[in-house]
Amino acid sequence: MRDFLAQPTAAVAGAIEVPGDKSISHRALMLAGVADGTSEVTGFLAGEDCLATLQAMRALGVRIEQPSQTHVVVHGAGLRGLQAAGRALDMGNAGTAMRLFTGLLAAQSFDSALIGDASLMKRPMERVAKPLRLMGASVETEEGHPPVHIRGGQSLQGIDYLMPVASAQVKSALLLAGLYAEGPTSVTSPAVCRDHSERMLQSCGVRLDIQGLRTTLHPPARLVAQALNVPGDFSSAAFFIVAGLLAADPAGLLIRNVGLNPTRTGLLDILRAMGGRIEVERERSSGAEPVADLRVYASALRGISVPPALVPLAIDEFPVLFIAAACAQGTTLVTGAEELRVKESDRIAAVADGFTALGVVHDVLRDGLRIHGRPDAPAFSGGTVDSRGDHRVAMAFAVASLRAAAPLKIRDIANVATSFPGFLQLAASIGLAVAECGS
Repeated sequence: MRDFLAQPTAAVAGAIEVPGDKSISHRALMLAGVADGTSEVTGFLAGEDCLATLQAMRALGVRIEQPSQTHVVVHGAGLRGLQAAGRALDMGNAGTAMRLFTGLLAAQSFDSALIGDASLMKRPMERVAKPLRLMGASVETEEGHPPVHIRGGQSLQGIDYLMPVASAQVKSALLLAGLYAEGPTSVTSPAVCRDHSERMLQSCGVRLDIQGLRTTLHPPARLVAQALNVPGDFSSAAFFIVAGLLAADPAGLLIRNVGLNPTRTGLLDILRAMGGRIEVERERSSGAEPVADLRVYASALRGISVPPALVPLAIDEFPVLFIAAACAQGTTLVTGAEELRVKESDRIAAVADGFTALGVVHDVLRDGLRIHGRPDAPAFSGGTVDSRGDHRVAMAFAVASLRAAAPLKIRDIANVATSFPGFLQLAASIGLAVAECGS
């Protein structure tokens, strides 16, 4: 097993750029793969999750070149040009890829099977499978979990679906299936969730009608190839945003080229409500996505009750937000975040167990945490934390070393490479003392 050893450090400083957005990289490969013509993707995230999508598209007959790690050229097979892989497609640890591929493959003429690593094989898949069956797809799971078996040759019908829980993955899977359906497909979310798929589909020439939380896709005759520059992943930037708030030198910590899609940036609103000073510089566009540089200053944080409306806009960033809350004055309350129970790990339980090991006073709730911060002393004792193989939990506790009284050992960190290749190097470049070690 691979672990991190994080030594306490006093300050961070400098300027960095985080790798490309994982959500956008997945979607770029899939949509370019079924477009007509050749698409170029720059800023691609060459982490294991997105490489699993790349290999799956190749297995489905799409010719993909990779002149460099972050530059991908996709020769689209056309909307109906995918071919049977002849084997189960291995999604590794990528839950996004598995759910989106379930939608994309539901209307193909051939059978497909999707598998993943031990963690992914425990993740819930019926939330995607059930509405796809309503469209006429033949999708089977094993007691609600992978492997996912898809029988080809089904004729899909557009549906009008109200999602019980806000989920960009479910919405995206249905929109991908809707590309092949008879008649329009409408998806309504109970709350705002990521809209990368909608932006990218529109840039490929697909007609979408968007009215508030309701999105209606009209099946196209074809998708148009495009040139796409993937912005820096906001979820990756989140670790350094919190690091800067805890310990940036007076000049601040600069994070360049961060994607600021408004359906992703709830963390900024939460941290600012806690007293965080985060300045947005050089706002611009990268294709259909807004981008900017962020300058983060050390700030005296205070506990808040996180507004429920912001929870789905910050769901992937909660592990590191919990770290910030442990360093704030007063109590931070997070509720309505039951989605954290079914991520790569049960993130509520994983963080709570880490807090117990490191002396953070907290209360575990069914759908969140209540955290009692310690701003005037090291918020964390030294000790060992089990990340449960969850990359975001591992990186969050690496940031906690900025307010630790003694070294932190963070266990089971191999999956950090799935979402954030180069994390250790970037962390070291701003002054964090985190290194890989054996168990």
